[in-house]
Amino acid sequence: MKTTLFTVAAAATAANAATQSAYGQCGGQGYTGATDCVSGYFCQSSNQYYSQCVPGSASTAAASQPTTVAAVKTTTSASKPTTVASAATSSAAAAAATGKVAYAGVNIAGFDFGCGTDGTCTTSSVDPPGTAGINQIKHFVTDDGLNAFRLPVGWQYLVNNQLGGTLNSANLANYDSLMQGCLNSGAAMCILDVHNYARWNGQVIGQGGPTNAQFASLWSQLATKYKSNSKVAFGVMNEPHDLTIGTWATTVQAAVTAIRQAGATSQKILLPGTDYTSAANFIDNGSAAALMKVTNIDGSTTNLIFDVHRYLDSDNSGTHAQCTTNNVATFTTLGNYLRTNKRQAMLTETGGGASDSSCLTMVCQELDTLNTYSDVFLGWTGWSAGMFDTSYVLTETPTLSGSTYTDQPLVKQCIAGKFKAQK
Repeated sequence: MKTTLFTVAAAATAANAATQSAYGQCGGQGYTGATDCVSGYFCQSSNQYYSQCVPGSASTAAASQPTTVAAVKTTTSASKPTTVASAATSSAAAAAATGKVAYAGVNIAGFDFGCGTDGTCTTSSVDPPGTAGINQIKHFVTDDGLNAFRLPVGWQYLVNNQLGGTLNSANLANYDSLMQGCLNSGAAMCILDVHNYARWNGQVIGQGGPTNAQFASLWSQLATKYKSNSKVAFGVMNEPHDLTIGTWATTVQAAVTAIRQAGATSQKILLPGTDYTSAANFIDNGSAAALMKVTNIDGSTTNLIFDVHRYLDSDNSGTHAQCTTNNVATFTTLGNYLRTNKRQAMLTETGGGASDSSCLTMVCQELDTLNTYSDVFLGWTGWSAGMFDTSYVLTETPTLSGSTYTDQPLVKQCIAGKFKAQK
C-alpha cells in the first residue's frame, strides 16, 4: 500500500458537456452529467450505479444480446487463461457477465515491513509471518473458501542488502516457509510480490538506479526457485510511481524475459503500471498502452496479467478508515477497456476500515463490479492480514481465541462474502 497522496483522474467530463466522450460515464445513481454519447457510441447500463459510453448503437447491442450468461466464459482452472470477450461483443458482455472471479483472498504482510515508498527497506524491521501467517492462510482457505494470497517481501531482504547479489539462503528460507505454507493450504494462487515501489534506496530501477540487468537477475533467481509450481504467481513490483512509463515497461519486459528464460513458463506474471499502479489512472497515464507491449519470449501475452490497486478513501491512499467511493466507475471503465483489448487484470490491493459502515457497503459494491466483469478481472486480494495488529486502520487480520479465528467484518462481508456468494 502507499502512504503518499496523488491526484485521481476524473472518470467523466464536466456535467455541462453536450455529449459524453468514448468510455465516459453517461448515467447511474446520483450522476448529473451528460447522458448522450459521441458519434459511434451509446449509453450502456452496467448496473444501477454506472452507465458508460461504449462502441456501437443501442439497437445493434440489443440484437446481439446473449440469451444466457454462458456466453461469457470464466476461468475454471489456474492453468488455463480466461476466454476474453471480443471487442465486437464487449457491450453485450458488459450486461451479460454475471459470473464470479476465479481468485479472492488477502495479503499476508510482514516480510515487507520497513519498506517505504522510496524503495528503502530496513531489513531489521521485517516481521516474518511464520506459523501465524500460515495458520491465517489455512483459516481463510478452510473457513472462508478464499484461494489467493499475496506475500509481499522487500528486495533488500531477499538479497541481504546486496544489490545485484544472489538470494540470501537464510532469508529465502524464511520467506519460502510462508510460500510453502500457502501452497500446501489448498490455495490456488500464491503471489510472490517484490514490495519496492520500482526503487532501491530512493533510485528508480532502469532510470538512474539499479540496472535492468540487476532487476532481471533477481527475478531469474526467484523464477528458478519456483518454476515447478504453477500456483506461484510473480508480482513484478509493488506500486511503481513517479517514473517514465515507457522506460518502466522496458524494465518490466526484462523481468518477464528473465522469468520465462529461467523455465517458469506456466506461471502468471502480474505487470504493474505507474501512479502506484492505480486502477483509476491505469489507462490515462499510459500504463495500459505501455504494458500492452510486454510479451513472453514467443511474442504471446499468455498469463501476462495487469496488476492494479485501488482504495476507497478520499485520496486513494489507503490510510483512512472511512470509504468515500465505491469505485464502480473505475472498474467499469477498466473492465470495458480490458474486454476491448482482450487482456486481463487483477486487483491485488484494496480495502477500507474493518468495520466502518461506509466501507462495508462500498467495498462490497466494488467487488460486485469485478464479479460482473469476471471474464477480464481474475479477482482480488485485500490489504491486509499477516503481522498487522487488529488495530491497524485497514486490518484484515482475524482475531484468534484459543483455536478459533473470527474474521474482521469487512473480510466476512466483502472480501470473502462476495466470493462465496457467487459460488
